[in-house]
Amino acid sequence: MKKSSKIPVSKISRASKLLKTGVKVGTNYLKYYGDRIVNAENDAKNRLNTSNASDIYDGLKTLKGGPLKLIQMLSMEKNILPQAYIDKFSLAQFSVPPLSPALVVKTFKKYFNKYPSELFDNFDTNAINAASIGQVHRAEKNGKQLAVKIQYPGVSNSIKSDIALVKPIAIKMFNFKGASSDAYFKEVENKLLEETDYLLEIKQSEEITKACKHLSNTLFPSYYKNLSSKQIITMDWMEGKHLSEFIKTNPSQETANLIGQTLWDFYMFQIHKLKKVHADPHPGNFLISKTNQLIALDFGCVKIIPLHFYNSYFELFKKPTPNPVSFTKKLYELELLREDDSKEDIAFFTNMLKEMLEIFTEPFHQDIFDFSEEKFQQKITDFGEKYMKSDELKTKNGNRGSKHLIYINRTLLGLYHLMFQLKATNINTNLFNC
Repeated sequence: MKKSSKIPVSKISRASKLLKTGVKVGTNYLKYYGDRIVNAENDAKNRLNTSNASDIYDGLKTLKGGPLKLIQMLSMEKNILPQAYIDKFSLAQFSVPPLSPALVVKTFKKYFNKYPSELFDNFDTNAINAASIGQVHRAEKNGKQLAVKIQYPGVSNSIKSDIALVKPIAIKMFNFKGASSDAYFKEVENKLLEETDYLLEIKQSEEITKACKHLSNTLFPSYYKNLSSKQIITMDWMEGKHLSEFIKTNPSQETANLIGQTLWDFYMFQIHKLKKVHADPHPGNFLISKTNQLIALDFGCVKIIPLHFYNSYFELFKKPTPNPVSFTKKLYELELLREDDSKEDIAFFTNMLKEMLEIFTEPFHQDIFDFSEEKFQQKITDFGEKYMKSDELKTKNGNRGSKHLIYINRTLLGLYHLMFQLKATNINTNLFNC
């Protein structure tokens, strides 16, 4: 993979890159209008989506940081983007062009005021993997194998300006209306800023791993503050396969079930007992050891769940569904219904949310759930496609829902997807429920 020897850090250079990406997308639409005249509409649209996804990803991956992360999050939370976008954006989890060795050393010196060779006995300047905010290197000190994550230059300082640049695109894509969308983007901005504070990540990692250490079949790295800074984090090197690589080995059903149950319990304990959760559940953040233990990494994105939100949100997960008056009240508490909604809006979104909850909460309504069942996954996909194509939804304000929904919905959808990939069966889903 080609390495990055330079990353745009100024607002002007980053805006210029986004503008060039926008021009490419505009050209793709011009090609699409001609394509659909002579070819089938669906085929032309698929080619458009594939071209746009590639051009957007290729443009954003050179910027690293906020833009790609923001679009990823919005697509996961809204569940309305075509598969071509989802497939392409998923590469940003742990497969983006890394920094060149020379830039790695320069960046390390800038952040720590020392060269890697001054801190470690051995330090590999070639990254082991690279994601949207930082990349990981292998190092050794006093015989101990270590993992060192280095943040890309300029990422933290550009978060606010990046979101300001991407926000108009996101508003158009997701049909946000009104000034209240500011709260949505502010929540995303705050979380991204937290993710760039590696000292905060160490604090969050130590708190959650200490609280979860009693959970069976889990392992966590130790962290080293004396070898870390706000933009560099050093931890134990953990041997194992990334979850996606592990799945490709076709583990036995017994092993898949073991990992699935461990993963489910890890998340349910955090949500229901700790009221805070590792809110970035993608395969790059989990390793599977040789003895089939789950290793959880990267606690940079941790969502604290306010009690008032938790109570209203999970009340809707219970069966039977609350009576209509109570159900409507909860929707207002969660800001899924708005005071300025018309009667038609209220009816439309109430019916849509009832349909969504019927699907989304299904694993919580059975003591034992089979995540290998394709019907459940297909229901979620069909629901997203139905409302993605809804002309009625396009006329309404898509900006609704408490800011806390962004990361909680993202966490649960991400967890479901990991369980689907594992094809885990016989999962006890109610060990830690409210």
